[in-house]
Amino acid sequence: MDKYLIVGLGNVGSEYDMTRHNTGFMVLDAFAKASNIVFDDKRYGFVAETSLKGRKVLLLKPSTYMNLSGNAVRYWLNKENIDQERLLVISDDVALPLGDFRLKASGSNGGHNGLGHIQQLIGQNYARLRMGIGNDYAQGQQIDWVLGRFSDDELNELQPSIDTAVEIVKSFVLAGIDVTMNQYNKLGKRSKGAKQI
Repeated sequence: MDKYLIVGLGNVGSEYDMTRHNTGFMVLDAFAKASNIVFDDKRYGFVAETSLKGRKVLLLKPSTYMNLSGNAVRYWLNKENIDQERLLVISDDVALPLGDFRLKASGSNGGHNGLGHIQQLIGQNYARLRMGIGNDYAQGQQIDWVLGRFSDDELNELQPSIDTAVEIVKSFVLAGIDVTMNQYNKLGKRSKGAKQI
């Protein structure tokens, strides 16, 4: 059976719930809820399992804290013998406006500590879905921003993108990265008030 590892990045602990840096966790929580599955506390992270049309899907929320996320990713890839081409990592991104998202087959870490540590351990060749959290902060305030909680208005704006991210995960598993990028990346650029052509 083909296996896929879907990783949502975040920090464990109630003090980090609904913070911008935990957007990856939020996507996996939404996927688990829609699939009626629950996370179990396992080595290096919280893991849930489901299958899509005969393909096994492992959801992983690392419990290593963000800057050591690579430990959890490498461990579960090896433990389950999952090909790196079947890995998708979901992270927050201050370079994208709130509600935007971008799916890429590989690339740099963009200054994200979680992606940076994964890259140190397994390289750059893995798919990643970057969820925009905006960057409405003063110089030097980035840490406070990413560790701050979303407002209710922001959550309302983000929710459609979380719902879309759940569909992106399914498409990644069933159709592959190229088809999924072609289908969804054009939806990610949502300039306010402007119609997409």
